[in-house]
Amino acid sequence: MKYMLLMQFSSQTLDVPQIGEWQPEEIGAHIAFMKTTNEKLAAAGELVDAQGLAMPDTARIVKAGADGSPLVTDGPFAETKEFLAGWWIVDVDTADRAIEIAAEVSAAPGPGGRPINMPIEVREVMAEPPTDL
Repeated sequence: MKYMLLMQFSSQTLDVPQIGEWQPEEIGAHIAFMKTTNEKLAAAGELVDAQGLAMPDTARIVKAGADGSPLVTDGPFAETKEFLAGWWIVDVDTADRAIEIAAEVSAAPGPGGRPINMPIEVREVMAEPPTDL
């Protein structure tokens, strides 16, 4: 079964400074942890994909105009309380294994090497539409 693990960042749920305020060696340790995690998941045959996302201030919101042309606006905006920082798609035998991976990733190091315990949303990737509709 495939699961998407969504790395959520929020000033409401994380008691750490924003990553832009970390020391370079703290950022390096955090990135090294993520790379090592991805290598372990790949070696176990569980990694489908993993990506980090640029900060929200670089995002654009796109909607189709009346004629189908793109209408582009900035966003999300600075007042956004939380944002998606990245994801993993894993292919594992059980939901428990996906949850176990999420807990490991949640403990990525932050300032001072302490685990940041970020929330990781775990969602099964649908293989087909639900049959109960």
